[in-house]
Amino acid sequence: MKMRVSPWMLLGAAAVAVAVTQHDVEAKDVPPALNHTLKDIDGKPVDLSKYQGKVVMMVNVASACGLTPQYADLQALYAKYKDQGFVILGFPANEFGKQEPGSDAEIKEFCNAKYKVNFPMFSKIVVKGEGQAPLYKHLTTQTKFPGDIEWNFAKFLVGRNGEVIARFKPQVKPNDATVVSEVEKALAAK
Repeated sequence: MKMRVSPWMLLGAAAVAVAVTQHDVEAKDVPPALNHTLKDIDGKPVDLSKYQGKVVMMVNVASACGLTPQYADLQALYAKYKDQGFVILGFPANEFGKQEPGSDAEIKEFCNAKYKVNFPMFSKIVVKGEGQAPLYKHLTTQTKFPGDIEWNFAKFLVGRNGEVIARFKPQVKPNDATVVSEVEKALAAK
């Protein structure tokens, strides 16, 4: 049995080949800081590459820490700049004084009830030591700002190009002039 190949079949095959090649190129172009898939606070996988082209602040958070009130400042910063392409990603972690003991559901309830957090929150991860999440391994070893996470609320700022452009110590509040200045500078860069 001889099969006839129409020009439309050839065009379709060519389109598939181009789409596959384009996907492969795009996958290779994802910067390392965004080349991770993690579960959100509801357990759904999130490919961080979806934030490519945005200014991203990654923060390891905790609900029972002296710095926990920074949630309010993080939420205010997010609300002020989100429409300009800024996003905060919260990563609950329990490495420091066991100050994030709750389940993901408990963390979500706490953040919503106490601070009205509506920036993306993720499932609890390990940010330091044994079992460290690959994202935090990258952030603490493969950027211009190496070094272990010191405590809850360490902040990494990722520019629109996906490069880590700043790191702020846990005690530096999100509304600190230095932080705001770096966010604004990153948002202005195209």
